[in-house]
Amino acid sequence: MANKQGHRGFGNVRQRASGKWQARYPGPDGQIRSAPNMFDSKRAAERWLSLTETQIMKGEWIDPERAKVTLGHYAGQWITQRPGLRPRTVELYRWLLRKHIEADLSGVELGKLSTAVVRQWRADRLAAGVSESVTAKAYRLLRAILNTAVDEDKILQRNPCRVRGADRENAEERPVLTVAQVFDLAGRMPERFRVLVLLAAFGSLRWGEVSALRRCDVADDGSWVRVSRALVEVPGRGLVIGPPKSRAGVRTLIIPAAIRRDVVKHLEAFVKPEQTALLFTGERAGNAVRRPNFSQRTKWTEVVAKMGLKGLHFHDLRHAGNIWASKAGTSTKDLMSRMGHDDMRAALIYQRATSDADKQIAAKLSDLVDKHRNGAAADEDDEPDDGGSAQPVPVG
Repeated sequence: MANKQGHRGFGNVRQRASGKWQARYPGPDGQIRSAPNMFDSKRAAERWLSLTETQIMKGEWIDPERAKVTLGHYAGQWITQRPGLRPRTVELYRWLLRKHIEADLSGVELGKLSTAVVRQWRADRLAAGVSESVTAKAYRLLRAILNTAVDEDKILQRNPCRVRGADRENAEERPVLTVAQVFDLAGRMPERFRVLVLLAAFGSLRWGEVSALRRCDVADDGSWVRVSRALVEVPGRGLVIGPPKSRAGVRTLIIPAAIRRDVVKHLEAFVKPEQTALLFTGERAGNAVRRPNFSQRTKWTEVVAKMGLKGLHFHDLRHAGNIWASKAGTSTKDLMSRMGHDDMRAALIYQRATSDADKQIAAKLSDLVDKHRNGAAADEDDEPDDGGSAQPVPVG
């Protein structure tokens, strides 16, 4: 049976022995190409050709051959070629790619990815017991990778990551510590780590930021702390010095007056005189403290459990500090500056922490500490004085 052909101004269509219709057309480079699929009717094939002709005329046409690259190959290159990624971010991206994206989609060609495929991939992840939070992180990474394929490399016309709500995490609400609980926790730490807890809470510092502090990063009178770097644990490389988590992470913080004496005492007791000496080190070699070692030395899990705070994370100290600071009555931009969060306007990213707003935050935090300490002193003064014959108070 001879093939039936249809002639038109751009490209041509022909009916194959199967009864389906094939569309062929000249690309911008003059090379004759076939549509990626067959059509049920001549009219459908011609409509596809008309759309393709319009795309070529508008400069929106994409070579379908380029879309044959597999997601696994493209995603691996995407991570390698991202400039300025922090080591911890690279580690996270590679883990998400290996564990949650490549497991199902590695061999799929970019051009064959559709919203339906992505939706099914997400559903399979959740059905396999992967948390909603991790699945959302993997989805956002996949979307970012495919955004590059659309916007920069012109491999895809449209990003298939269009699953409503898939990028949102419904993480469990974290506990908000009180000032009294933070001082209680700090008091249960080995003395050399007491101020580490206080600075993390009252300075809204991340673990990598507080563990990287040096003598030169702290005022001699404990009035300010400068954050300019962070320590990151990278598998196979150990601790690596890098920039803070975000551009706005580079900042100077006013420390509440109520804990400056604690900072000064720590400098005198545990920090070497050299300006590059780390603020917090282990007992022996004087090396930087690794997070797992910190948890082990402080018996963190057991301590927080005894306080009735089972499951408390170190990052919850920063969370508490952020909450307290938000109650100081300052603007959103000043609060974001203190927390080290990126702002949409670049002019606000490197706002000086010597501003009146930051001093106000520090003063409010200091008031909270004073109220806690005064309250504790008042409790002691209220105890009955019976000449040493006070009776034990029954518990329970």
